[in-house]
Amino acid sequence: MKTVLITGASRGIGRNIAIGLKNKGYTVIANYNKSEKQALELKEQYNIDIYKCDVTNRDEVKSMIQYCLDKYEKIDVLVNNAGISQIKLFTEISDEDWNNMIKTNLTSVFLTSQEAVKNMIHNKNGCIINISSMWGEVGASCETHYSAAKSGLNGLTKAMAKELGLSNIRVNAIAPGVIDTDMNKVLSTETINELKQEIPLNKIGKTEDICKCVEWLIEDNYTTGQIISINGGMVI
Repeated sequence: MKTVLITGASRGIGRNIAIGLKNKGYTVIANYNKSEKQALELKEQYNIDIYKCDVTNRDEVKSMIQYCLDKYEKIDVLVNNAGISQIKLFTEISDEDWNNMIKTNLTSVFLTSQEAVKNMIHNKNGCIINISSMWGEVGASCETHYSAAKSGLNGLTKAMAKELGLSNIRVNAIAPGVIDTDMNKVLSTETINELKQEIPLNKIGKTEDICKCVEWLIEDNYTTGQIISINGGMVI
């Protein structure tokens, strides 16, 4: 069975992916950094292996990858899910806000992918799935730094797919729309209702919708370099 490493897997979309894949029989390693309580629940309730690591730190990422290889001998799938969001006027974004956003949402993917892909190239097989956002495709007002990071992630996805294809490594991204996660709990009911009116399907997405796409991309053999939008039609 395939071994899957998921970053930022203690909460939200990442947590649902971890549980879903574990239930399908995959070997799952769930990365977390600060949400230890939720990570321990994953381990105790679902028997999912967990590993604490700051994915913006090269040394810690190297240690995490080595842990996976020592224990499971290979990494078949890497799901880069770790990320943050922030709503702020463009004119009020500080250097710290910008750097933290780029580091967490883009640099982390570069680091984890670069370290994991060494094993994939050796095995001439691999699948990398990056969790992006519809705002990486069209941009969002008051989320310019988030949009920039996700747009960069989309470019990284396509470039990696071109370069790694000959090693039989597929690289794709999923760009969710408005999904019912902790990250969107900050939005008011009024804002959620306004967003629904902009969505042709008139509803907010569920984490399960993203998990189904991840499962498909893992088993697919001929899709690479794609940004797959799951947003209820909000971005067409």
